[in-house]
Amino acid sequence: MSISLSNTTVTMNRYVDGKPVTDTEKLQVFRLDNETMTYAMAVTQEGYLLHVYYGARCGEDDLTYLLRLSDSPYTPRILKREKGTFMDARPFEFPCHGIGDYREPCFMIMDEDGMSACDLRFVASRVEKGKPALRQKGVSCIPATFAGEEDADTLVLVMEDAHAGLTVELTYTIFKKLSVLTRSARVINHGEADVRLQRVLSACVDFEDSAYDMITLNGSWARERLLERAPLHHGKQSVDSVKGESSHQSNPFVALVSHNANEEIGEAFGFNLVYSGNFFAQAEVTQHKHTRFVMGINPYDFSWLLRTEEEFTAPEVVMVYSGSGIGKMSRTFHDLYRNHLIRGEWKDKQRPILINNWEATYFQFDTEKLIEIAKQASELGVEMFVLDDGWFGHRDSDNSSLGDWFVYEKKLKGGLPYLVSEVNKLGMKFGIWFEPEMISPDSKLYAEHPEWAIQIIGREMTQSREQYVLDYSNVEVRDYVYKMMRDILDSANIEYIKWDMNRQLTEVGSTSLPRKRQRELWHRYVLGVYDLMNRLTTDYPYLLLENCSGGGARFDPAMLYFSPQIWTSDDTDAIERLKIQYGTSLCYPASAMGAHVSDCPNHVLGRTTPFATRGNVALVGTFGYELDVTRIPQEDREAIPGQIAKFHRFNPLMRKGDQYRLGNLFEDNSFDAWMFVSKDKTEALFTFVQVLGRPNYPSRNIKLRGLAPNKRYRVEETGQVATGKTLMEAGIFVSLYGDFASQTLYLSEVTGE
Repeated sequence: MSISLSNTTVTMNRYVDGKPVTDTEKLQVFRLDNETMTYAMAVTQEGYLLHVYYGARCGEDDLTYLLRLSDSPYTPRILKREKGTFMDARPFEFPCHGIGDYREPCFMIMDEDGMSACDLRFVASRVEKGKPALRQKGVSCIPATFAGEEDADTLVLVMEDAHAGLTVELTYTIFKKLSVLTRSARVINHGEADVRLQRVLSACVDFEDSAYDMITLNGSWARERLLERAPLHHGKQSVDSVKGESSHQSNPFVALVSHNANEEIGEAFGFNLVYSGNFFAQAEVTQHKHTRFVMGINPYDFSWLLRTEEEFTAPEVVMVYSGSGIGKMSRTFHDLYRNHLIRGEWKDKQRPILINNWEATYFQFDTEKLIEIAKQASELGVEMFVLDDGWFGHRDSDNSSLGDWFVYEKKLKGGLPYLVSEVNKLGMKFGIWFEPEMISPDSKLYAEHPEWAIQIIGREMTQSREQYVLDYSNVEVRDYVYKMMRDILDSANIEYIKWDMNRQLTEVGSTSLPRKRQRELWHRYVLGVYDLMNRLTTDYPYLLLENCSGGGARFDPAMLYFSPQIWTSDDTDAIERLKIQYGTSLCYPASAMGAHVSDCPNHVLGRTTPFATRGNVALVGTFGYELDVTRIPQEDREAIPGQIAKFHRFNPLMRKGDQYRLGNLFEDNSFDAWMFVSKDKTEALFTFVQVLGRPNYPSRNIKLRGLAPNKRYRVEETGQVATGKTLMEAGIFVSLYGDFASQTLYLSEVTGE
């Protein structure tokens, strides 16, 4: 791994009055390399920062010929009459608005005169060992990946707009053992006048051509992160969120892949924004058939007043390169997030198997009912009981009490201390549900502080799920809510929190922000959520935090920074989960996917699937149960201890190993298959789910992946012994009867025979 700084000279020939003239352009070159990847930039003599190359590791050659500076229109220093053409054709590393580049910009301001043009020029650079944390004055925590000096190096390029007095620091971190580059931007106002930031994206990459497919993860409630793949076309194609969260509908992940790319071959460029609010990602195919990709905070309805000597830090973009297919890209993301994003007590630990009472009881429960569920679950081997919605205020349905985080004594006789102690006596941990960002109109908190809800004074407030959103830009609100949460946590031995968010933002206004800062609320709200989560995980470091947002509406890397797992979707149907978990796995590790076995007919779809298949699908994630164990069929009850034993046996392999996707329901809706292989290639777990059975010729041949070609493996369930090469080239046969059937096979290395 290295970051190198060098200089080079480009010679350019042109004609003036019919006579040949030779000119030169001296370039300062920045290059970031590791074993698999190269990223290169160059600065012209006028200070323009240009993108040179991003892709597979190159030799030590000068790459600046890729800038085509010897082609007309040269550089503005040499041929000023064609500066506009230069600006609209060259690959800028952090393009600005208003100076001749008509492609999508990263940076746009509004000064006191109402002018929006900006012109950033390079002034300095520095190299730092390791990876410094993102920082902004007045902000307690900005989630980002982390790395020590032995794992990464960081390059900071300092840009200035002398006219506006603005400095922008562009930060690039390259990882040593992973094909990963991260980028972010920090803006500082050193000028004498206030400036309004209209757009501060985090990253831009100008690709040489447009021969790519764009992969996105889209959907809705109960069908999040479904894969969509389409070739790029002329113009702009984008995904975004304007809901105040990363959203059910779109995920802040995009991959640009070569047309021939599949799981094993082809190039893949993956981009993921470490942010939980409104985001924007766009690929633009230009007039020259080049592609500009940009990503960052959504500029829609965004502005930020930057007073003199104030600063603003954009969130981080994680960029992953793979020259060995989409699968390798995914495994790189998984390794990065498991080792350099997820933190704390549960970073490398197996998570406890839990049972959640939501689908078992909804709001209709009392202490006795909960204890009975916990008692029978503990006898089957479940390790944690989680009390979901309905335990606080006077909440008997979803129409009241959000914001009143004190125990509903009518339901819970003896309060939480009694319930928790009874659960602990069973040898189980105890967890609880909160929705700390919300407030019900029917609540004590709203009666006392209606001004704490996000609102525009004088406009009707839109209800969703009969609730409003608290103004987390207001530290007084955060302090009040956090005190209530602390009182609950300190009252009993609570070791897990499910943090939920069940609606999006509307009428986005704050009674505590001044008029000139109202459009900052979108971003300040997200920073406020980060602040409270950071306090929670700092004050209670042992706590296992699971994020949820109406299911999977906030499944993003910034949430993983605080919580090692996220509820993947409210849709727990095993067959629907195949697509949801497949799409999620493109970027996020299995260890982060909240996945439970639920009752049938399924509460979302009404579908009935075999209990064994529900277990095999949930096995991919954190694993748990979402049902009333006191009422399920005896056959299902008897299967639970075996499922739990299976989880304990194989979770270390799935949590730490490499995932390979062998099926693809987006291309073939008849089956799905995947496997996890240990890092040392000595063991693997293969899972097959038959969505649709087929007559006459039921067996399917599946070629395995990820094994060591020269190792010999035994399939435990069948006794078959074969080399990894045979299993990957010739495959294995799977034969199941009926729709929704499934099977797992365990492979281990054969030694000493």
